Amino acid sequence: MRRTAVLVAGVLLVAGCSSGQQAAQNRQGQSGFVSGNGNVSTFAAADRKPAPELTGKTLDGTTWTLSEQTGKVVVLNVWGSWCPPCRKEAPELVAASKELGSAVQFIGLNTRDLDPAPAKKFVQEFGVPFPSIYDPNGKALLRFRGQISPKAIPTTLVIDKNGKVAGRVVGEVTKQTLLGMVKDAG
Repeated sequence: MRRTAVLVAGVLLVAGCSSGQQAAQNRQGQSGFVSGNGNVSTFAAADRKPAPELTGKTLDGTTWTLSEQTGKVVVLNVWGSWCPPCRKEAPELVAASKELGSAVQFIGLNTRDLDPAPAKKFVQEFGVPFPSIYDPNGKALLRFRGQISPKAIPTTLVIDKNGKVAGRVVGEVTKQTLLGMVKDAG
């Protein structure tokens, strides 16, 4: 009897964890999410490929265009308010943005938030000082095929002053990593 009770409790515990995980995976905007492991790739100036044209409406309704940033290093962070690693790295991005100041343009690319309200709340909660393009259906993200996997969120690109991709972090990024990548891109 005791073994049966322990076995039933174990099965219920496993089933409870599985259904919780499954429920989280089935939430809107989260299907197909793959968190990276923080792998950093940097590219020598001669090996850099141009970043695709990126333009879109930000969460505050203004238009932002990558080509207007020529002459500045750009840090592009792909994120979603529903993404736990994005929430974990947000303070690091904010700190790097503040330390680097106006010499570097930070831009977020918010994806898979089907309603802008959670994304705006995320920006407010973490005090994100830079704009984010609102890309609920991932069309802007798909322009970066070969440079960003549409399923690897978060991903951060560092784009050099000539509009070429100088580095990439697939997964959570740290302030120190960003500072080093921006220095190498400049």
